[in-house]
Amino acid sequence: MSAILPPSERIWWNQPVDKLELTWISIAFVWALVMFGMMIWWHAYGNQNLANETYRTTKEMFAAKAQAVVDKYTVRTETELQVPVVAPPPGSDIYLIARLWAWWPIFELEHGKTYTLHLSAMDYMHGFSLQPQNINIQVHPNYEHVIKITPNARGTYSIVCNEFCGIGHHTMAGRLYVK
Repeated sequence: MSAILPPSERIWWNQPVDKLELTWISIAFVWALVMFGMMIWWHAYGNQNLANETYRTTKEMFAAKAQAVVDKYTVRTETELQVPVVAPPPGSDIYLIARLWAWWPIFELEHGKTYTLHLSAMDYMHGFSLQPQNINIQVHPNYEHVIKITPNARGTYSIVCNEFCGIGHHTMAGRLYVK
């Protein structure tokens, strides 16, 4: 039997497998096992994938938590929309709301300190993309996405929505300051 020609009988699984074909099947199987092992290794040691948690919540509960943080740690307001700039202490929980077509509030974080970032959407699914760090998370309504972040470079970071959320999607950008 040849790998190029069809089997002479219609019941192909009863036919013997050619040595060349068996060699390629074996190589493909071993390569699949290597790649599977690399996915596990890269998740644990590659520092690329976020280990995040997700919880069910309601829009009202999440908005109340976010408002409490804003009320407690606001240092100033910024932009013509009067978005509050919040400077929470290191180690605290910070809440970021996605809604048509804005991120609320703006955070001012300390370099090298760890924060617990909570994300949720108030209306539709949005995409949280922190640039230039390339952190991407889909943010769903009625779900609270929780990740630990430690800013490792000072500067201004852009938060961009990378899931199409309507006609004003292109204007949905926020900021994060690291001092």
